[in-house]
Amino acid sequence: MIATTLDPLAERFDAFLVDQFGVILNGTGAYDFAPAALARLGATGKPVVLLSNSGKRSAPNEARLTRLGFARDSYLTVMSSGEAAHAALRRRIGAEIAPGAPVWAHGRDDDASHVEGLDLTLVDLPAKASLILLAGSRGESLTLDDYAAMLAPAAAKAVPCLCTNPDMEMLTPKGIRFGSGAIARLYEDLGGPVEWIGKPHPLIYREAARLLPGIPPETVLCIGDSPAHDVAGGRAAGHATALVRTGLHEGIDDAELAALCQEEGAVPDFVIPRFAFAAEET
Repeated sequence: MIATTLDPLAERFDAFLVDQFGVILNGTGAYDFAPAALARLGATGKPVVLLSNSGKRSAPNEARLTRLGFARDSYLTVMSSGEAAHAALRRRIGAEIAPGAPVWAHGRDDDASHVEGLDLTLVDLPAKASLILLAGSRGESLTLDDYAAMLAPAAAKAVPCLCTNPDMEMLTPKGIRFGSGAIARLYEDLGGPVEWIGKPHPLIYREAARLLPGIPPETVLCIGDSPAHDVAGGRAAGHATALVRTGLHEGIDDAELAALCQEEGAVPDFVIPRFAFAAEET
């Protein structure tokens, strides 16, 4: 792991895949340094894609960033796991999934973009579904025991689950809470089958690569706060990786972070204090 800053990395690499939560967003909004840094990175003319384990699709993510003060022309798009999953579902309906199939779609709110434009029928309980779409966690108000009771009948019938946000933990205004990845792991423990979409799994990286034609993978830098998701996924896709010291692991020291990366088998190429240029560090 090479300790550095964003400045030389912006010069060295040809494209950037930047995580949202923990890098440019915290549990309550935007890091104060992030809008200016993203604008400056985008001003280099090199493509910047925000690569996110958000279960929401691209448009809601982009709208939120605009509300939080990020310039829309500072990045190409948000390639979210929700967007990657939506594209995958569109290809599968009529082939692997029956048209009009009942689906239980669960997220942090009542956003229905997960199935918008798809020939699927929303139902209100997992037991009524032939497909579970797990896009987010309501860990601020529900416990894992609540989810176990809700999901056990579907798991007993082996209803397939598509987890479109594999994060085990999430940043919230109330602190760190369990993410939808933890709910999906629980569903597996209950005996239900789960397909994982999002970092570190390959589909989201393939979708991002479509946005970067002609750019060799090794000249793309992935910037994130999670060794298990951002670093492991970026390395598997053939990209360089940079780990920020904000986000999920902000509270641990450098030695603990190094040990965690070794334990995860996900050692980044670079470590940077935060997603900011030198001018924003002061």
